[in-house]
Amino acid sequence: MATISLCMIVKDEELTLERCLQCAKGFADEIIVVDTGSVDRTKEIAEKYADVVCDFQWCADFAAARNFSFSKATKDYCMWLDADDVVPESEQKKIVALKEKLEKTKADVVMMPYDVAFDASGKPTFSYFRERIVKNTGRPLWEGRVHEVITPYGNILHEDIHVEHRKEKAYDTDRNLLIYEKMRAEGCVFSPREQFYYARELYYHGRYEEAISEFRMFMGREGAWLENKLEACRQMAVCYGQLQKPQEQLEALFYSFTLDLPRAETCCDLGRYYFDRQAWREAAFWYETALRVEKRKNGGGFIREDCYGYLPCIQLCVCYDRLGRREKAVSYNEMAAVFKPEDRAVTYNRAYFANVSKA
Repeated sequence: MATISLCMIVKDEELTLERCLQCAKGFADEIIVVDTGSVDRTKEIAEKYADVVCDFQWCADFAAARNFSFSKATKDYCMWLDADDVVPESEQKKIVALKEKLEKTKADVVMMPYDVAFDASGKPTFSYFRERIVKNTGRPLWEGRVHEVITPYGNILHEDIHVEHRKEKAYDTDRNLLIYEKMRAEGCVFSPREQFYYARELYYHGRYEEAISEFRMFMGREGAWLENKLEACRQMAVCYGQLQKPQEQLEALFYSFTLDLPRAETCCDLGRYYFDRQAWREAAFWYETALRVEKRKNGGGFIREDCYGYLPCIQLCVCYDRLGRREKAVSYNEMAAVFKPEDRAVTYNRAYFANVSKA
């Protein structure tokens, strides 16, 4: 059976670290915690669970810190988690079973879904695959000072083992942007991936014109990843919307269709564009298109789960009600209920239709 070293980098994570390490006991053969400058009880908590607890002088470089943590590993494979990650018990058992598979397949990288946003019932609404477990090669694998990544290589497994990102505190929202701007001031040439994430940080900070400029440069870069290009189209559309440029907003969304088959996320964005303008027929067309799109689970791109079921259905309920097609509206509301049985919008719509039928 293959063995796994869990390698973590932490700073001031006393609120969530114990929760994470309790999960790790169920599957990790070795736990390594690298502290990057905590002033709370983080190290004290780590020492209760970890085989190795050591310090790393923070240098505004996440890849450097993660590579340092991997360098301490002695087992066959390295796995990473953030302190506010949770591995449910069902998924812990899957990781234990995975060790047998790793022994047989000699996989280099294991990709696993990362659930990072949830609805009121706890169901994931936003997820994507991450390189979660990698063979311990003894060499640096992480790249990128921020939004660090290991480029998948060799024998790659995609496993349906979910890690949940459950934040319990607010983080410094300026940190990533400041790192990127420091890199640019130092004359660093961004890789396509770094340029994409820099553009995203500008977008998050409301610097829409600058974000659009960076996204456009990214789109023209050789080696730009398709899934990031599709996401860039969607985020440029949001920027144009904020700048009150509807024509450019539409063009950004439609341009994504020249790159690959439509994604449900883009179809829902188009549906929302027309929905906001009360163009019910056009909105319905795009929401129904979203329902026909196949979810690409192993593609690596960001997946907004609601766009593949609940969201188009609940919006189509409204569209067809406004178009006077009551029976179809009711049908779509019940379809939405399949995805979210206790949803407040579904319940409201049922009461609305019941009252209308009595009138």
